[in-house]
Amino acid sequence: MVLLKNIIFTIFVPGTITTLIPYWILRRNFVAMPSQWGMPQYVSLLAALLGLSVYFRCVWDFATVGRGTPAPLDPPKVLVVCGLYRYVRNPIYLGVLFVLLGEAVFFESSALLRYMIGVFLIFHLFVIFYEEPSLRRKFGESYERYCRSVRRWIPGKKYQETA
Repeated sequence: MVLLKNIIFTIFVPGTITTLIPYWILRRNFVAMPSQWGMPQYVSLLAALLGLSVYFRCVWDFATVGRGTPAPLDPPKVLVVCGLYRYVRNPIYLGVLFVLLGEAVFFESSALLRYMIGVFLIFHLFVIFYEEPSLRRKFGESYERYCRSVRRWIPGKKYQETA
């Protein structure tokens, strides 16, 4: 059941952020598929594939370890500090941002780049004002210890759980 909830969340939330809204932006700005592919298009595919890989790895960890979803209405029951969460506190958001970066580069669209920056600002504010306070209330000292060891946005040294 948790896998199905993760699939539904992925379709509606990151799917809308990375597919539907960029489509509207590109249409509104009359941006078409590139007629010829150059280096930007090939590099952008790597960024998008990296983002998708990061996102799906983290959703897997949320489902299997945390027994929940990225959705605020059905968060993990257990603090997830494995996988990519050992290196950065918000890898799901970073995965989505890499997909958006790949799209902006692929279409050479400054409008998509501005959208990606706006999405990052929304993610950051959501993390600061909702997600982190909620996690502090739910997981207490274990989350505090995790925050002291792992950076919010820039990957760093590997987190070592202590008893």
